Amino acid sequence: MRVAVIGGGPGGLYFAALAKQLSPHWEVTVWERNAADDTFGFGVVFSDETLDGIAQADPETFAAMSAEFARWSDIDIRYKGQVLTSGGHGFAALGRKRLLTILQERCADLNVDVRYRTQAPPMAELTTGYDLVVAGDGVRSAARATYAGTFQPVLDERHCRYMWLATDKVFEAFTFIVEERDFGTVQVHAYPFDATRSTFIVEIDEDSWRRAGFAEFAARDHPPGTSDEDSIRLCQEILADHLDGHRLIPNNSKWIRFSTVRNKTWRHGNTVLLGDAAHTAHFSIGSGTKLAMEDALALAACLHEQPDLTTALAAYEAERKPVVESTQRAAQASLEWFESVGRYTGQEPHQFAFNLLTRSRRVTHDNLRVRDKEFTDAVEEAWHASTPSPLSPAAASTAAVPPVFRPFQLGGLHLRNRVVAPPTALYSAGDGVPGDFDLVHLSTQALGGAGLVIAGMTAVSPEGRATPGCPGLYTDEQEAAWRKITDFVHRQSGACLGIQLTHAGRRAATSVPRADGRGTPLGDRGWQLLAASALPWDSGSSTPREATRQDMENVTGDFVAAARRADRAGFDVLELQFGHGHLLSGFLSPLTNTRTDAYGGSLANRLRFPVQVLEAVRAIWPAGKGLIVRVSATDWADGGTTEADAVEIARALSQAGADAIDVSTGEVVAHEKPRYGRSFQTPYADLIRNATGIPTIAVGAISTYDDVNSIILAGRADLCAVGRAQLHDPLWTLHAAAAQEYAGPAAPWPTSWKAGSRRPPGARTDRIPPRLQLLREAPVPVHQRWLPHTQVTVAAVAVS
Repeated sequence: MRVAVIGGGPGGLYFAALAKQLSPHWEVTVWERNAADDTFGFGVVFSDETLDGIAQADPETFAAMSAEFARWSDIDIRYKGQVLTSGGHGFAALGRKRLLTILQERCADLNVDVRYRTQAPPMAELTTGYDLVVAGDGVRSAARATYAGTFQPVLDERHCRYMWLATDKVFEAFTFIVEERDFGTVQVHAYPFDATRSTFIVEIDEDSWRRAGFAEFAARDHPPGTSDEDSIRLCQEILADHLDGHRLIPNNSKWIRFSTVRNKTWRHGNTVLLGDAAHTAHFSIGSGTKLAMEDALALAACLHEQPDLTTALAAYEAERKPVVESTQRAAQASLEWFESVGRYTGQEPHQFAFNLLTRSRRVTHDNLRVRDKEFTDAVEEAWHASTPSPLSPAAASTAAVPPVFRPFQLGGLHLRNRVVAPPTALYSAGDGVPGDFDLVHLSTQALGGAGLVIAGMTAVSPEGRATPGCPGLYTDEQEAAWRKITDFVHRQSGACLGIQLTHAGRRAATSVPRADGRGTPLGDRGWQLLAASALPWDSGSSTPREATRQDMENVTGDFVAAARRADRAGFDVLELQFGHGHLLSGFLSPLTNTRTDAYGGSLANRLRFPVQVLEAVRAIWPAGKGLIVRVSATDWADGGTTEADAVEIARALSQAGADAIDVSTGEVVAHEKPRYGRSFQTPYADLIRNATGIPTIAVGAISTYDDVNSIILAGRADLCAVGRAQLHDPLWTLHAAAAQEYAGPAAPWPTSWKAGSRRPPGARTDRIPPRLQLLREAPVPVHQRWLPHTQVTVAAVAVS
C-alpha cells in the first residue's frame, strides 16, 4: 500500500507513525511545506481521554510526551478583581514544537519518508500514484478545495477577533481572564505548557476591538512571518495587571477570526480529510491538535481492521464524524458564550464563574460538584444570598436547597419551585370541552411536584382551534369543565395552574396529528383561516384570509373574553401564545407578515397588534396572578426573526404587561431548519433574560434536574419547562427531589403516595462489597497547580 500524507502537522505525522507501526511494509510519504523546526502556535492541551488512547496505541510516543507534560487540575477565573478557582478538571499540555519533534523522531524510527520544505504534488498526481491520500493540510486545505464539490465544505467565520501569543509568565492553572475596559470586554485563554512559558490567547468582540484602536494597527502591512507588534504592545498594556511584569511573546501573531469548518463528507475516492481540513472546534473547548490526533488513531485503526480501502474510509467517517459533531456542538455553545461575554459582566463573580464553566453544557452542576464540591457550595451560597426570595428572611436564610427547588415570584404569584410542566397538546377535547384525560393529565403533573402546570393550546374562539380535538375557552360549558379541573388540582396539590390561550391563525383547521406528528388540512370540513398575510403554511395547505382591522378587534375581544373566563375558572396563570406560527406569531415574523399597512413592515409595526392584545388582556387580568407570553425567538430560517428582534419583542411585551417570557423557537414556517439538541432553545432564554432583565422560561429538550440546576444557577433562565421528560415520568419533580435528598416544602409528596418517596431497592442494592486492598490509595487532590520549579503539587485556595 502506498500512502501519501499532505501536511506534517501533529495529525499527519501521528497517522503516518501509526500506519507504519501497524503495517511496516507500507510505503508512507509525508509532504510538509515548512521546515522541520518551523511551527506556529505555542502550547497544546490534551484530555485524559485522548491520552489514554495514545498510551494504548503507541506507548513510545506516549512515554515521550508524558515526560514533557505540564500537568494541573485547576481552572482560575479572573473577574472583577477576584480569582475564583475550580479544581478536579485534569489537564496535560506541552509545547507544539516539542510535540512535533517527538512525532518527527517517531516517524524517523519507523522509516516514514517525511519531506520537509516540499510542496505536495498536485492532487491528480497523488490520487493516481498512491493508493491512499490523507489530506491533513489545515483549515485552508488545498486538497479539500480541489474536490469541494464532493466534500461540500462550509466555513463559518465568527465575529470575535483573537490573537495567539505566549508569555514568559508561567500560569499555574488554566486561566480565564475577563477584563472590562472603557472600550468593552476583553478575554484571555491562558495555560502553561512548559517550565518557562504559557499560551496566551487574547479575544475581543469586533466593536470593542475597533473602539480599542486595534483596527488601525491591524490595517498596517504585516508580511508573512511577522507579527502585529503595535497590537501586542497595547494588549500588554491592557493586561499588565495579569502579566505581573512579564512579556508577551509573538510568533507570526496577527488578529484573525475563528472559522468553524464542517464538511458534508470527509472522503472522495481514495482521498480522505483529517484534522482541521475536515473540521475545527473553537479553542475555548479544546485543542484542534487533540481532535486531529484522535482522527489519526481512528483512521489507522479502520485501515487495519477493514478488508478494503472503501470500507475502511467509510468506517472512519462513520466512527469519527458523530464524535466531532458532538464536540462542535459544545464548541459552538462555548464560542457563542465568549462572543457575547459582555452580556454577563453584570453577574456577581461566583455566578459568572459557574456560568463560564458550564457554558458548553457539557459541564453541569452535578459534574462540577463531583469535581470540586467546595467550589459548587460557594457558588450556591452566593446565589442564594443574592437571589430575592418570596420566603420570609428567616426561612430564606435556612433554605439551603438545590436551585430547582428555590421559590420564584411570578408577578404577584408565588411559585414553590422552578419547574414548569409546559403546555401539551392532548387533542382529547370534544367541541372544545376538556374531558377526563385533561383532568388526569394536569392533576398528575401537579401532584408530581411541578411548581406551575399549564394547560395547552386552548382556543379563544371556534375558528381559533388548531384541530377539532383542541380545547377552548369561549363557552359556559367549557368554562365549567375547566373549573372542575382547577378545583381538583388546587384541592389536592400546592401547584399553580395556568392555561395557554391562542388563535391558531393559518395553522388552524387541521386534523389531529398522526403518529408522525403531522396533521392534514380539514378542507371542506374545516373553517376559515385568518392570518397576518394571505400566505399558506405550505403548498398543501389552504390559503388564509389577511386579517382586517375589524378582524383584529374581534380577536382582541376574544382574547379578553377568554381571559375573563380563565380567571373565573380558577386559573392562577395565563399564557398567551405569540409563537409557533399561530396568529399573533404571524404578525411578529417578517417571513409571515408582508403587510404594507401600519401592522407590517418595521418591527414596531409588526408588534402593534400583538401588543394591543396583550395590553387588553393585562387590563382585565388580576395583578395577583401571573401573565406569561410565549414567543418564537428565532424562525430557524433565513430572513426571519433575528436575535436583536427577539430582544426588542421581549422588551415590548414586558412593557405591555408580561410578567415573564416563555422562550421557544421555530414552527413559524414550514421550511425551517432547527438545530435540535439538548437544551437547544435555552440560549434564547439566556439572551432575552441577560439582555433585558426580564424573567424567562427555558424550554426545549431539558430532561434532567442537573440541567435545570445548571440553567438556573448560571442565570440563563428563571424557570425551566420540562416537557417530554414529565410525560415519561409525571412524578419527575418528586423523583428529582428524592435523588437530591431534598424533602422540603418545594416538593411535597402527596400523603397517599408518601410511602414511595424513597427509591425502592433494586437488584444487588443490598450487597456490601468486601475490602480488597491492603493499603488504600491516597485520594487525588482536588486542586493541583503547575509549579515546575518546585516539582510539587499543592492544594490551591481560591483568592479574592
